[in-house]
Amino acid sequence: MPLYEVEQETERVILVGVSQQDGDDAEDSVAELAELVETAGAVVVGTLIQKRENIHPGTYVGTGKVFELEELIEQTGATGIVCDDELSPAQLKNLEEALKTKVMDRTLIILDIFATRASTSEGKIQVELAQLKYRLSRLSGLGRSLSRLGGGIGTRGPGEKKLEMDRRLINSRVAQLNRELKEVQRHREVNRQQRKRSRTAAPVAAIVGYTNAGKSTLLNHLTNAEVLEEDKLFATLDPTTRILELTNNQKVLMTDTVGFIRKLPHHLIDAFRSTLEEAKYADIILHVVDASNPQMDKQMYIVYDTLRNLEVEGKKIITAFNKTDRIGQPEPLHDFRAERTVHISAKYGDGLEDLKNILEEILREEKDFLECTIPYRDAGVIQKIREKGELLSEEYREDGIFVRAWVPKEFHYM
Repeated sequence: MPLYEVEQETERVILVGVSQQDGDDAEDSVAELAELVETAGAVVVGTLIQKRENIHPGTYVGTGKVFELEELIEQTGATGIVCDDELSPAQLKNLEEALKTKVMDRTLIILDIFATRASTSEGKIQVELAQLKYRLSRLSGLGRSLSRLGGGIGTRGPGEKKLEMDRRLINSRVAQLNRELKEVQRHREVNRQQRKRSRTAAPVAAIVGYTNAGKSTLLNHLTNAEVLEEDKLFATLDPTTRILELTNNQKVLMTDTVGFIRKLPHHLIDAFRSTLEEAKYADIILHVVDASNPQMDKQMYIVYDTLRNLEVEGKKIITAFNKTDRIGQPEPLHDFRAERTVHISAKYGDGLEDLKNILEEILREEKDFLECTIPYRDAGVIQKIREKGELLSEEYREDGIFVRAWVPKEFHYM
């Protein structure tokens, strides 16, 4: 069954936001919304931000601003507006009736981008599930507003008369997708357990970060993964895992994850939980930060807040301050939540050797240093050290093989 996508016609939109207190990030959030809208293929022709204590429960912005929006739509020839927060069904209906134009919100734009970027079967299931849950929460009371939600189940008719049928059909499809997703999760869990039991199991480093921080570029330079690189939000969606070869036959599984963003829709967090939980089971978190972004500190906070919501705790964190080629001579950058920090330029390869050295150091913290002579009758132990540890040297002597190695703490020979 096809994904339920927003109409792909080019839109001319006005961005609408609400600033609830001085010093909040409303302007930055709306600027980010502009990037999202452009990524989705629309053109921004105007912006309106209202300062008010609370978002209006009926129309998002106040009545006076609704009149201003009417005038702005007429002046700019806009085909719709995009609000910077997720709208309730009542807000959506009231704004459409007042403005006589298409009304969208931040969540719908993000879902649209995700729908165009999903390529694996798992990604498509997750996106469709998020879209249907979003739609389901907006069925009641929308009436003719259903016609603007795009092709698919129950969106091309009189609206209210078909609500119950639509609800049943959507619930049925959601149940089917949940079953498919549980099967995907089961396979993921089986693979995870097999990896843990494997004698040659490599540690896992999950690459996390704000969208467009450079995670895919870093993965490509470290592992030749050939993942799409674009200077756009959510350029890549589906997770990619590749092997990073370190010195002395050490290997790390590097797993990319979907980028985080302000106000990430809860529908997406729920749908992508199985993918995002790769970070929960990783041995190391590699946090990639766009050091050239003026909102760097805010973006770091959002990443850690999302990890906290996913219950990703107690992990060793390496923070890689990326895009340092854009900031000239950088001042020392700090992340007090991280075990280590490193300055890199994933685009040009600067600092990547330092990053590899840090990965090796952290991996060694989970190992013991072994220096002993192994009798020739036990020579098979050498291969076990190669598989599970880091063999630094071996010297063949009369009484056996003298080895120096780093081995897992649970490795016992003597």
